[in-house]
Amino acid sequence: MMRFDSALGLEARRGPVATAVKVVVYTGMVLVFTGPLVGLLVSAFSRTLDPTAFSLWPDGFTLDNFVQAADKNVYHYLLNSFVVVGFGLLLQMLVSVFAAYSLSRKKFRGMAVVMLVMLATMMLPEEIIAIPLSLVLADLPLLHADLIGTYAGMILPVGAWGFSILVMTEFMKEVPVELEEAARIDGAGELRTFFTIILPLCRPALGVIGVFGFTMIWDQYLLPLIVAPEPGMWTLPIALRSLRSDEEVGIGVLLAASLLALLPSIIAFLAFQRQFMRGLTSGAVKG
Repeated sequence: MMRFDSALGLEARRGPVATAVKVVVYTGMVLVFTGPLVGLLVSAFSRTLDPTAFSLWPDGFTLDNFVQAADKNVYHYLLNSFVVVGFGLLLQMLVSVFAAYSLSRKKFRGMAVVMLVMLATMMLPEEIIAIPLSLVLADLPLLHADLIGTYAGMILPVGAWGFSILVMTEFMKEVPVELEEAARIDGAGELRTFFTIILPLCRPALGVIGVFGFTMIWDQYLLPLIVAPEPGMWTLPIALRSLRSDEEVGIGVLLAASLLALLPSIIAFLAFQRQFMRGLTSGAVKG
């Protein structure tokens, strides 16, 4: 069995001193990375809140913060976020797998230009495309439809993401062409070959783009800010900014809303963890 040492080389060390060093280092890493999450979790369920204090147990356990969050329409904003991320991620994964199949299996003129354009879209900050995007959404080319103030205006722009397409493309290139040729000899058509042969072998890559795509869409701030003019269509990241500036909202409600905004990303990672880790390490054991 192949063993991988950590970046610090601690796995190769033996003896009591090395064990003590490992305990100290790993404990420090756990505190650094999980400390803010634990503090947020505890404070969201605390009755008396001190933002500067850190505790591992709620000071007066209560659910009042989440009850008051309902009065501020936090759960409505949460539902809006789920609608956008649900349909947006589904559309993004569909576009990614079909675009990746074309780029990895088909040969056509201008393929290098297409890849360059996708890379260019990943390098542009959102602030640069904010004004052009708002103009396009206000008057959709060819259809002349106004998507401002609609869920479609928040879903369609995230339907294609260069990162997901590139990840799927590179992964599909590793799928042996002989498997497709064998399926075609058995009489399978191109779509059947794609769904029964290629796509199942790409499950690790689907886990990677699923986690990153979910996080990207869930954390969208500028796009909902452009598309949603009324509070009734706000997503949770937009609502958090509004709650923070509202003097009538206590810090307990803000922390409860922040916890609700954080948990879906953690759950998404845990749900796709196995495929996610396989997708990240699939190329590391070749050669």
